[in-house]
Amino acid sequence: MTLFATLLHRLPLGGLLLALALPAQAGEDLGGAKDHPLLSRYPASHITEYQQNYNAVEFATGTQDGVPQRQAIEGQATQILYFHDSAESQPSPLQLIRNYQNAIKSIGGEVLYERLPSDGDGGETTLKVTSVGKEVWVRVEPGIYSAPTQSYSLRLVEVEAMQQVVSANQLLDELNRNGFIALYINFDTGKADLKADGQASVREIVSMLSSAPELKIAIEGHTDNVGQPADNKALSERRAQSVMAAIVAAGIPAERLQAAGFGQERPVADNRSAEGRAKNRRVELVKQ
Repeated sequence: MTLFATLLHRLPLGGLLLALALPAQAGEDLGGAKDHPLLSRYPASHITEYQQNYNAVEFATGTQDGVPQRQAIEGQATQILYFHDSAESQPSPLQLIRNYQNAIKSIGGEVLYERLPSDGDGGETTLKVTSVGKEVWVRVEPGIYSAPTQSYSLRLVEVEAMQQVVSANQLLDELNRNGFIALYINFDTGKADLKADGQASVREIVSMLSSAPELKIAIEGHTDNVGQPADNKALSERRAQSVMAAIVAAGIPAERLQAAGFGQERPVADNRSAEGRAKNRRVELVKQ
């Protein structure tokens, strides 16, 4: 059996809480409950618990000394508990995890973390995908303690993506006016590779520098406070270097550029909120 992933045509924007506690019959969904628009259920399963509200959900993003490192993601949260209809046809925990991983990858998403099932542990996986201007985090946890059929939980959080649409003229105007400009260039968690929107920002930076041959800039990377300070500083340095390398590759002399990373040392917003952390994850261009 396969899990069918559907593209996100429209995600809920409201903060309506649906905490439904009426019992469901075997094989029947809880009243008012439904699949999330992004991912369907595993075939031959039904919903026994359902909740939707604005909330923070923890997602594992890696391990340190064998311990999962978790990050709290705030946004429109959907939590669903499914039970399989038949013990004879229900998937293994690993089969369930792999189906959801494949579903997310089929629509351009990625697997951020997996803990494989073992004795006494059904395992866990964290997935992430960007769709229709939103970053969607997914946590899948197979259950192993119920009988005769097993359950699995699906937690999703939708985060509005910050839009970065700026022209070369706007860049130059703001640099001349304020001496710096903050760009919200999206990188995958823990990585420094430029994505398509980052490449678009680089093209505007190159255009700006080409139009002002005497201009020199410093490229400064910044992060939020999630994770270890030393790791964040190193990551911000790699991201700044990645932007600089792309600018040099486009024909701008390296002598006009500097790159540095400051990690979480210079926040511009409150790291206690998802919105604040998103503002702190930035690349600044500073006029020299």
